[in-house]
Amino acid sequence: MEKLKCEVAVIGGSLGGIAAAWALLRHKRRVILTGEYAWLGGQATSQAVPPDENKYIETISGTASYRQWRKQVRDYYRRNYPLKTAFRDRDDLNPGGGSVSLLCHEPKVSAAVFEALLAPYQSSGQLRVLTGWVPVSAELAACRLPVVETPSDSSKSRGRLVRQVTLRHLTDDEKLCLEADYFLDATELGELLPLTQTEYVCGAEAQSDTGELHALPQADPQDIQSLTWCFAVSREKQGSFVIPKPAAFDSLYQRRYPFWPGSLFSWVYNQPISLQPEYGTIDGEAGKRDLWTYRRIFSGGMMAEGNAADITLVNWPQNDYWGGSIIDVPETLKQRHLEESRQLSLSFLYWLQTAAPRADGRRGYPELRLRGDSLGTADGLAQAPYIRESRRILPLKRVTEADVGYDMRQQINRENRPEAKQFSDSVGIGYYRIDLHPSTGGRNYVDIQSLPFQIPLGALIPRHTANLLPACKNIGTTHITNGCYRLHPVEWNIGEVSGLLADFCLHQHCLPMETDREPARLLAFQQLLCAEGITLAWLEHLRAGL
Repeated sequence: MEKLKCEVAVIGGSLGGIAAAWALLRHKRRVILTGEYAWLGGQATSQAVPPDENKYIETISGTASYRQWRKQVRDYYRRNYPLKTAFRDRDDLNPGGGSVSLLCHEPKVSAAVFEALLAPYQSSGQLRVLTGWVPVSAELAACRLPVVETPSDSSKSRGRLVRQVTLRHLTDDEKLCLEADYFLDATELGELLPLTQTEYVCGAEAQSDTGELHALPQADPQDIQSLTWCFAVSREKQGSFVIPKPAAFDSLYQRRYPFWPGSLFSWVYNQPISLQPEYGTIDGEAGKRDLWTYRRIFSGGMMAEGNAADITLVNWPQNDYWGGSIIDVPETLKQRHLEESRQLSLSFLYWLQTAAPRADGRRGYPELRLRGDSLGTADGLAQAPYIRESRRILPLKRVTEADVGYDMRQQINRENRPEAKQFSDSVGIGYYRIDLHPSTGGRNYVDIQSLPFQIPLGALIPRHTANLLPACKNIGTTHITNGCYRLHPVEWNIGEVSGLLADFCLHQHCLPMETDREPARLLAFQQLLCAEGITLAWLEHLRAGL
């Protein structure tokens, strides 16, 4: 079995993995970056989800490197697409003109931007990229850890050190061993956590554990947010592009859920906040939600040449899959759920093409054409499912609803305009509603107001694994707070900080938990983050989310 060595191994090609690797490369570290899919970038590329962001993303929110990625996406369109002058010259160019983000764009563009970003480092030999690989085992060694101030650890404790991680290639089952000083878990599901015996939680915690207003009465590790297998379609002016009827269509069409208003294959669904029925449309009907422009990733109307059709990304309530968890279940069951989620998306498309009621009184939109060319696939579906929830480390500092939820902060502070908890070890900021989609436990949306929040360094540090850091959605949040820490800019911030923390600890010859617990080191690290363009606190007048 081949063995490769580097200073830092970033396992998993998520959006956080890209940010982590780039941060390390800027600091001259030798890096190996692995990914399961052909494209690196997770949410933005292989999962095909336009950035979910807050209204401050163009100014204060988001790190400098995140804003640089966004600028490079816009520049790519300006260089390579025949945009009308009125759009090309806009600093805030939104290539798709979608409403969910100020930067709705095709996943293939972000994939190209990331490839160009990493190319010089690959050419120099500083970076090695391995796609099509997944971690399967790890070799550990015992080590001593410093004092960890948690209820269960009042003195020096035994810890573990990750010596190496073994990967398996998905095509030929070949195996490869990686040795590194630090390992960053940038997988979508926190795959390194069980392999390295790092303590973690998944699913929903009990209210008695977290004290959260919206937590369940009892813990349920299999109660996890729905995943979505996204797909892209254009609405062509001529032709019929109806796909073969999916095998699961009839059974899925007849399926009903107690909390859902009828069949999934309908224009009626639950409004996430009120849970009342809401009506969607792709015909621009008054009083209905315009699903077509919601996640539109290509706007034909912006093109100066040709007569191109719009392309929209279908990540709608109707193709959320909550049929079962894919975390900590037998592999056969995991694969069954993944295939059912693909069948759900294909069946929903078939319903759209053949039976969906139209504003003109007809049924079906046979002119909807799958656009795998924008997603890098032959079948028109994304390369990977959109994962909203991962395993989460048990950290030095867990973020709960009491730290960032509007209602709980108001109860705690008894103020009309509460603020999120201010963390002295902040390593970044974010802002998004606590947005939980229907879950595999049969729970409806939990969509509640949050406050502009900080990312505490302690949430990125496992309690007993010395040289492993989470780099995306696997930080120490809860099932509830994951709902606002899981989106693009925050995941990028987490990944970038994890990369910078590994570099800092190598340079300082210290452990991550020592950086968090020793004031002088923490200050030095936070100064480094500020120099990198990472904002650590919200301006005072924005803390209430105005």
